[in-house]
Amino acid sequence: MSLHKPVPPADAAPLYKKREQIYPKLVSGKFRSFKFLFMALALAVYYGLPWLRWNRGPNAPDQAFLFDFAGGRFYFGPIEIWPQEVYYITGILILSALGLFLVTSLFGRVWCGYACPQTVWTDLYIAVERFFEGDRNKRIKLDRAPWNFNKIWRKGAKHIVWILIAALTGGALVFYFHDAPSLVYTFFTGHAPTTAYVFVGILTFTTYSLAGTMREQVCTYLCPWPRIQAALTDEDALNVTYRWDRGEPRGPHKKNETWEGRGDCVDCNACVTACPMGIDIRNGSQLECIHCALCIDACDEIMKKVDRPTGLIAYDTDKNVERRAAGLESKPFRLIRPRVIIYAVLISAVAGIMLFGLVTRSTFELNVLKDRAPPFVQLSDGRIQNGYTLKLVNKRVKDKSIHLTIDGLDGAEVSLVGENDNDLTVTIEGEQVERYRLVIKAPSEGLKSNQRLRITATDTQTGEADTNLVPFSSARK
Repeated sequence: MSLHKPVPPADAAPLYKKREQIYPKLVSGKFRSFKFLFMALALAVYYGLPWLRWNRGPNAPDQAFLFDFAGGRFYFGPIEIWPQEVYYITGILILSALGLFLVTSLFGRVWCGYACPQTVWTDLYIAVERFFEGDRNKRIKLDRAPWNFNKIWRKGAKHIVWILIAALTGGALVFYFHDAPSLVYTFFTGHAPTTAYVFVGILTFTTYSLAGTMREQVCTYLCPWPRIQAALTDEDALNVTYRWDRGEPRGPHKKNETWEGRGDCVDCNACVTACPMGIDIRNGSQLECIHCALCIDACDEIMKKVDRPTGLIAYDTDKNVERRAAGLESKPFRLIRPRVIIYAVLISAVAGIMLFGLVTRSTFELNVLKDRAPPFVQLSDGRIQNGYTLKLVNKRVKDKSIHLTIDGLDGAEVSLVGENDNDLTVTIEGEQVERYRLVIKAPSEGLKSNQRLRITATDTQTGEADTNLVPFSSARK
């Protein structure tokens, strides 16, 4: 038996195809203008949010959007989320997913074409590349040219700007986790937390790599969404579509030639050269298509030149294309469909639950932890003593006066260690967590093996209360 590795035949296809550089051509039109507008808006929101201020009082940070891990708080404008309320973050993620499902079922991969961070930053990087190296034909010519001063400075300047954008991107994200003005000062003076430098470095590298060098490969190979969205769309969803019922048979067209017996597509490949994914929309629905609609702008421009109606490539449904091919009329877009209704109901339900929780949530919390070692102590006078740790959380900026009451145990003596005798009223400072030692002594007579106590904390000003039901251990079995 031969132990040598088998050699594939010379004509065998390679397992991996080498990436072919894509040079998307700049087009003009309503979709290209909207993409530029949305890119500017998205970048302004991303870079600007950490600098917005929100006055929460003297004891709280004034950054409007802040993930304060050190202080254990998430701030979203007027909304403050504590670690115990992390389920609100889960709710936000569920709403985001359902919203994406709803939009995809209606308009296809519009998220990928306009709002995905990979799309936004890739579009920005291509704009920088176009600024230094020119449009499609000039970039192709520059890449094929030998290395000289012109090529070196253009390529070098482009990569420098790319790195600066990547660094700003990483820095802006870190600002969401620290006070932005303070971090800027400490970052450049070398006194920022080590994690800030580490994450800025990581995010700079990933932004530069994903938007600068990998681009369409991220959408095709790394992102799972192209594979998921196939289950969320149907023949009634609006997608960027080549209307083959009108365009075929395609072929070159000369001026003054008749259009009889042929389609409107002149096979100019303008849609292909405009595509940032490098695909041909005329081949039908494809995994790589991000529905950026730039092919629509490119095709409309050609249709105007050859004096044909625009919309050969347009947002359309598969069902309408098939109807027209069969000689039937198109039907209006069906906005209300079963899957749309399901997503809308789910979004409304989750949003309603979250809104109700935010409106009715308590302004403070009581958590009681019973001592386990030992579970109880029998005093010399025969009484049974149990110890507890109380944690009181004040979620508001103002101080709170909290009064404690214990029910379910007759003849008990209750005291807070370190407080004034048996005074069970304490003051909790704004946005603070205070811990107290609670000791309860009770006569052994009349105690049950499963004795339970109800400990209640009440806001003396508002009457708001929080209750914990805890055991009281004794020698009885």
